[in-house]
Amino acid sequence: MKPFIIVCDGMDKTIFQELLNQDSFEVFPEPKLSQDKIKELMPKASALVIRSATKVSKELVDMAPNLKYVIRAGEGTDNIDKAYCQEKGVSVSNTPGANANSAAEHAVALMMSLLRKTSFADASMKRGEWNKSAFTGMELADKTVGFVGFGNIGKIVAKRISGFDPKVLFFDPYCEETDIPYAKKVKNLETIFSDSDIITVHTPLVEATKNLINSKLLNLMKPTSILVNAARGGIIDEADLYQHLSDGKIRGAALDVFKEEPLAENDQLKNLRNIILTPHLGASTEEAQVRVGEMAVNQLREFFNNNNLTNEVRV
Repeated sequence: MKPFIIVCDGMDKTIFQELLNQDSFEVFPEPKLSQDKIKELMPKASALVIRSATKVSKELVDMAPNLKYVIRAGEGTDNIDKAYCQEKGVSVSNTPGANANSAAEHAVALMMSLLRKTSFADASMKRGEWNKSAFTGMELADKTVGFVGFGNIGKIVAKRISGFDPKVLFFDPYCEETDIPYAKKVKNLETIFSDSDIITVHTPLVEATKNLINSKLLNLMKPTSILVNAARGGIIDEADLYQHLSDGKIRGAALDVFKEEPLAENDQLKNLRNIILTPHLGASTEEAQVRVGEMAVNQLREFFNNNNLTNEVRV
């Protein structure tokens, strides 16, 4: 029986053309599958290739008695019930590094847009206004940028902004030293939040980081400072952030990721005028989609043809 591969979440069909042309695989890659359509196909599934939209829950796994493999086309795997997959003998992999540059560049784009108020000015111009004085921004040069987490993506962000000559601080319990000479590790998160003009989040979502950034840390921020999160939703307590932004306790925030996605139509964050919101675009570049797709194709081939599991992710 041919492995039946369901490619979810809008990945480019042409990336999987090589598998489609092989007699040993049956691939179902449509532009974007609804969750109902995925559930309809699950009884046939041997493997899933997902991005962030599809949640591989216990319910979904139980729909697929032949499921053997789940590939997260990206790095974060918090949308997969890995413990239940292990229990059911379903292997899980990700594609580490494939979208790192894309995610890093988006964090920088959010940072610059927030500092210079470009998205707010654009919206004003499109309303027919010319309100130059309302959009006086801040420069990145000579500012202190604090990193919450300093893994691969965090380091790329630090390198990309180096030309602005910022001061870089980072806190990461898993990173003792770095080859980036201008980056200094601090002893605790409190120092990051009290000393930084710009705070950028680059940590995974695990039990220890859920609501890690809440009122206790937000209260330490300068009123002129900004917060950027293009990592994972759920790390920032969104209710606490809303309160600090609406009260003007911090200058602004930019979020690409949220606790619940898609963001609810009536979410209170949308009412704020000092926040930039984007719909989880960190990996959404043409180049990143090619890289993660090619990596996923190679992993599928290795797993089903050569019994070789690469980039495994376990609980």
